[in-house]
Amino acid sequence: MAAVEERIITLRPRTIFIVLGVAIFVALLLALVYLAWQVITWILIAVFLAAALNPAVVFLERRGVRRGFAAGIVFLVALLALSGLGFVVIPPLVDQVRQFVDALPGLVEDITKGRGPLGFLERDYGIVERIQTAVDEQGAGGVLGFTSPALAIAQGVLTVVVGTVTVAFLTLFMLLEGPRTVERFLSLLPKSTATRWSRVGGNIYRTIGGYVTGNLVISLVAGICTTIVLLLVGTDYAVALGLVVAVLDLIPLAGATLAAILVSLVILVELGWVQALIVAVFYVIYQQLENHVLQPVVYGRTVQLSPLAVLIAVLIGAELAGVLGALAAIPTAGSIQAIGREVLDYARSRETPEAV
Repeated sequence: MAAVEERIITLRPRTIFIVLGVAIFVALLLALVYLAWQVITWILIAVFLAAALNPAVVFLERRGVRRGFAAGIVFLVALLALSGLGFVVIPPLVDQVRQFVDALPGLVEDITKGRGPLGFLERDYGIVERIQTAVDEQGAGGVLGFTSPALAIAQGVLTVVVGTVTVAFLTLFMLLEGPRTVERFLSLLPKSTATRWSRVGGNIYRTIGGYVTGNLVISLVAGICTTIVLLLVGTDYAVALGLVVAVLDLIPLAGATLAAILVSLVILVELGWVQALIVAVFYVIYQQLENHVLQPVVYGRTVQLSPLAVLIAVLIGAELAGVLGALAAIPTAGSIQAIGREVLDYARSRETPEAV
C-alpha cells in the first residue's frame, strides 16, 4: 500500500494579521452599533422622512427654485402642517385623556365589585385578589416592570424631546446635502460602476419614498375613519383613540390588528358590548379594504414585494429591532431586492457571449 503524502498548509503572517484585523473591525463595528443604537434610530427615521419630503423638493427645483430654498420651503411647510395638526388634535386629545383619567377610578371600582362589562374578571377569576397578592409579594414596581416610575417618565420625555429636535435637523440637512453627497460618492467610482450604483440608488430612493409616503397616507386614512366611527357610536375618546390607531397603523400587518383590539376593549369598558361589536365589525371590514386595496397599491407599485416577502420581512425586522425594525423591514427588503436585481443583471451581462 502506497504511503499517503502528507500535505502541509502554511499561513503567511500577513494573512493571519488580515483575518485578525477584519475580525476586530467587525467586532468594533457591532459594538459601535450597539452603543449608538438610539442615534442610529434617529438617523434612520430622518432618512425615511427626507425620502418622503424629497419629491416635493424636486418638484420645486424643476420650477426654477434653488435646492436650498426648495428644501427650506418644504421643511417649513411640513413643520407648519404638523403644528396645525397639533393645534387641532392636541386640545381635544388632552381633554379626552383627562376625562379618561377621571373616569378610571369608577371603572376600577366597577371591576372590583364585579359590575360592568368586565365585572366577570372579579366574579369568575378573582382578578383583584390576584393583583393584590402580586403587589404584596413583588411590590408595585415588580408588577408593573419598573422601580422608579417618575424618573423613567422624566427620562422618556427628555429623550423624546431631544430625539424630535435631532431628527428634525437631520432631516433638513439630508434634504440640503443628500444629492451632493451621493454625487461625491459616485464621482469616486469608475464610470460603469457609477452608472450601476446610480441606477440602484434611484430604485432604492423610489422604494423608500413611495413606501413612507404611502404608509403615512394609509395611517391617516385609518385614523380619520376610526375617529368618525367612534364619534357615531358615542364615545368620549374618539380623537384620542383615532390618534392611537393612526400611530399603530404605521406598523405593517400587526399594527391595525393591535389597534382594533385596543379600541374595541376601550369601547367595551366605556359603552358596552353592542358598541364594541359595532367597532369590531367596522375594523374587520376596514382591514379587508386596507389589506386588499390600499396596501397592495402601495407595496406593489412602490416596493414591488409579494405578500409573502412582506410578511417575512416584517417578522424578521420586528425580531431584530422591535417596532422600528417592523417599520423599516419593507423598504429595506425592497432595497435589497433592487440591489440583488442589479447584481444579477450585471452577472448575466458578463456571461452573455459577445457577438462575432
